[in-house]
Amino acid sequence: MSQSLRRPKDRISVLVVTADNMTGELLKNAFAHGRKGFTVETLTGSSQKIIGELGSHGADVASISEELQDGPEAGIKVLQKARASHGTPAIMLLQSSKPERVLNAFRDGARGVFYRSHSLKSLSKCVRAVHQGQIWASNQDVELLLNALTHIKPLHLSKSDGMPLLTHREEEVVHLVADGLKNREIAQILKVKEHSIRNYISRIFEKLGISSRVELILYALSQRDHST
Repeated sequence: MSQSLRRPKDRISVLVVTADNMTGELLKNAFAHGRKGFTVETLTGSSQKIIGELGSHGADVASISEELQDGPEAGIKVLQKARASHGTPAIMLLQSSKPERVLNAFRDGARGVFYRSHSLKSLSKCVRAVHQGQIWASNQDVELLLNALTHIKPLHLSKSDGMPLLTHREEEVVHLVADGLKNREIAQILKVKEHSIRNYISRIFEKLGISSRVELILYALSQRDHST
C-alpha cells in the first residue's frame, strides 16, 4: 500500500455505531467541525447487521450507542463482540446515567461512558482519553464502580488443594491489565504475540468466573487491598 493511502499515524480512527444514519452523521460531524486528528466511519442498523460488518473496520476506538434498531440495549451485544473478537477499546453512548446500565457497560468491556446530554465538544476528549488507555467516567460513574467493588467477594487465586489457580504468566498478565495496558502493549512487554495475550485473558476470565477487563481490574485492585 502506498504511503499516500495510509491513515496518518497521528490520526485516531473512530468507528461510530448507531441505530440510524442521521445520528451517525451528527456524531461524525462533531469530529469534523474544527477538530483535527480523527478519521471517522459509521455503522448503522441492528446489532446483528453491525456485528457482521465489524471485521471490515479496524478502528482505534469504537463509539457504540446503547440503542440500535433491534432494541434499547442492543448496543451491548456489539460492545461484547468488539471486545471479544477485535479488542477494540469502546465508548458506550448512554441515554442517561442509570446505575445498572453504567455498570453493565463497564462490565461488558466499555472503556468509557458518554451521555447524550453531554456536549459533543467533549466527545473528542473522551475518544482521545480512551485511545490513550484511560478510563473515561464521571465522578458519579466512579462512585458507582466503587460501590460495586465493595460488593465483590474477595478473589481466591488458589485451588482447593492450595495450589495457585493462575499460572505465573497469567498473574503477570493480570497485573499488566490492572495497570491499564492494552493487549498490544502487554504483548510487547512479555515478548509474545498479541493473540497469545487474548488467549491468556480468555483463560483467566474462565478460571476466575468473570467476563470483562473492568471486572478483572476491580478484582486485581481488591486483591491488592487485601494484601496490604
